[in-house]
Amino acid sequence: MYKSPSHLPEAARKSISDTLNARLSEGLDLHSQIKVAHWNCKGPQFAALHPLFETFAIALADFNDSIAERAVTLGGRAYGTVRHAAQNSKLPEYPQDTTRDLEHVKLLAERIEKYLDGSKAAREAVEGQNDSDTSDLLSTIITDFEKHAWFLRASLET
Repeated sequence: MYKSPSHLPEAARKSISDTLNARLSEGLDLHSQIKVAHWNCKGPQFAALHPLFETFAIALADFNDSIAERAVTLGGRAYGTVRHAAQNSKLPEYPQDTTRDLEHVKLLAERIEKYLDGSKAAREAVEGQNDSDTSDLLSTIITDFEKHAWFLRASLET
């Protein structure tokens, strides 16, 4: 661990950094899956979904950066290569032959909800370490991506 301005003990900072790197792996994986949907979407909802997916990807890229920087601020490292993310993400693989607009909506909703499960578990873990700053970061991510999941699920309602 590197020197950190954090008041947290080194063991807590190490644990939180590991937790953040798990979130980073899934965030990078989810980002690539959103981009696959963005690039390959076809169908009557294309005009609405193409920019919506891009909005999700941009927001997630910003959050991934914040997660990585928080891990490093705590004295850890950020592990963010594609290979590392692929080996460590718990998200299911994205079926890259998917083209239909509402199938992309369904697949992304499922993956965002899985990402949220991990983010909520991470928030509980950092709260147990008394790290309110990291908890606040995770709460912001959760709030935004719960809204994104709701947008997607609402699009599937008949």
